Amino acid sequence: MLKLDKIYDAKNILSKIARVTNLVESKFLSTTNHVYLKSENLQLTGSFKLRGAYYKIAKLSQEEKNNGVIACSAGNHAQGVALASRENGIKATIFIPSTAPISKVEATKSYGADVKLIDGVYDDAYNAAIEFQKETNGTFIHPFNDIDVIAGQGTIALEVFEQLNAIDAIVVPIGGGGLISGIAATVKQLKPSCKVYGVQAEKAGSMYESLKQNKRVELHSVATFADGTAVKLPGELTFEFCKNYVDEIITVSEDEIATAVLTLMEKEKMVAEGAGALSVAAVLFNKIPLQGKNVVCVVSGGNIDVNILSRVINRGLLKTGRLSNLTVELLDKPGQLRDVSTIIAELGANVIRVRHNQGGEGTDINDCYLKISMETRDFNHFNQVKQALIDKGYVILSSAE
Repeated sequence: MLKLDKIYDAKNILSKIARVTNLVESKFLSTTNHVYLKSENLQLTGSFKLRGAYYKIAKLSQEEKNNGVIACSAGNHAQGVALASRENGIKATIFIPSTAPISKVEATKSYGADVKLIDGVYDDAYNAAIEFQKETNGTFIHPFNDIDVIAGQGTIALEVFEQLNAIDAIVVPIGGGGLISGIAATVKQLKPSCKVYGVQAEKAGSMYESLKQNKRVELHSVATFADGTAVKLPGELTFEFCKNYVDEIITVSEDEIATAVLTLMEKEKMVAEGAGALSVAAVLFNKIPLQGKNVVCVVSGGNIDVNILSRVINRGLLKTGRLSNLTVELLDKPGQLRDVSTIIAELGANVIRVRHNQGGEGTDINDCYLKISMETRDFNHFNQVKQALIDKGYVILSSAE
């Protein structure tokens, strides 16, 4: 379906613009495997999407270039098409779902593209783009279901093999499937023994469901902060590629994705968006069925919206036991808050928020509730604090680990 000659041709054309992104060894993400990070989050435009978009546009005829190009995207493909079009002197009209981060929309505009926001998710923007294409006769640059786009994404695998010969597995985020199709097709032709694992968000697992049912499955809805992979229906081409070349597809939860984003920032000093961290989430939570192997995680993008970054970090802290909440029942008298705070402080936890509520109907007149948020090292540390309070006679009404 995709010969190596075409992928090498893409590599040659992309050498004019795309960065050869670093392969970074990680010491923190796994205790069972040797993990390496392919840092496509540091690619021009902040994601791998430039590769496929630029190669596709570079292969257009002069007549096609004169008619302009059309695309739809949650943001990263849009930026890739916009930059590639600018570099080739082509007009680009790009349809973006209104749910896409503002930062991606503004970045796309900054490359000179005409941006049209469409209510809904990727598939709604896609339908609007197709209608516009019929009206204008421009060339539609599909974000994943296109052989040239897939070939461009496959150049990542060529780079990985040049950077590290002894690879046992590559773990790849999946939205519509263009990235993993190019990588898997390249890997299985160069080194068939190398495993290729795909990762999707649990609430956007269209390719996962499609392979499970052995047919393309359209989801009724998708809901994930990994917006770059929020695709209801895989492409015809990418479904076939995944069916033929991908060894297994794994899903991860929103909490696991948030934890991966936080871990990459804190441990690897690497910023990834939700979609870009899917591969890391799978490894971090031991969902890859390998031990003692060289595993490459493709960190596919870094264009996370700063407006949701704090929420992602907060979720990651909760998931790892670094941020904890509990409610303590107390007698409403002086010194109670001091005594509780002393116990917490002596165990090395840090109180960051306290809310005092008087007892309600059905409680003793002198009862009150103390809701405490605190920073802890991990779940074990939180449980130590909780047990210390219980040992001192305090009643814990609820806790959130």
